[in-house]
Amino acid sequence: MSQDVFSEEFWDERYGSTERVWSGQPNPQLVGRVGPIHPPGHALEVGCGEGADAIWLAQQGWAVTALDVSQVALDKAAAHAAEAGVAESITWLRADLAAWPGEPGLYDLVTAHFMYLGQPALTQLHRALAASVAPGGTLLLVGHHPIDHRHGDHDVPDVRWTPEEAASWLDADEWASIDLATVQREGHLGTMHDGIVQATRR
Repeated sequence: MSQDVFSEEFWDERYGSTERVWSGQPNPQLVGRVGPIHPPGHALEVGCGEGADAIWLAQQGWAVTALDVSQVALDKAAAHAAEAGVAESITWLRADLAAWPGEPGLYDLVTAHFMYLGQPALTQLHRALAASVAPGGTLLLVGHHPIDHRHGDHDVPDVRWTPEEAASWLDADEWASIDLATVQREGHLGTMHDGIVQATRR
């Protein structure tokens, strides 16, 4: 996979090339870690793709703002949300995530899974995501762990990070807790490792 993976054109072409790029199921770390959070409030889901995570959040009662670089993906996601009966609970917005400034203190939950951005844009995005968490809110970052040195389409070194690296991009004084984990999951490419940062803002 070339560096074009970081462009709007790449993702528009990819999402337009098939009916579904992803499974249509929410990411398991989102379900396992956000499911217990009550009551639901306003969530920001970044890199939403075809909308499975945003739709799941809306089904749990969250008001969701969902961002993606690809308008093709967003149009598909909006259609899926309408089919699921949660269209009114989700706002879909196209954004250049490499330059997105964040929305300080606005969201009770900010979540991003498997972001395809090179450095330093990825670090800048994670910091913008962290700044967007409201007091008492939750940040959930999930990414490809560098232990998977080469794994099919995921052979883009810049997009991989360890939980310790991602946590270093946060200001520890702003967080009541920062939980780090590396977990295995089985995917269509075999066993993968996910790096996870879950933090609660003071």
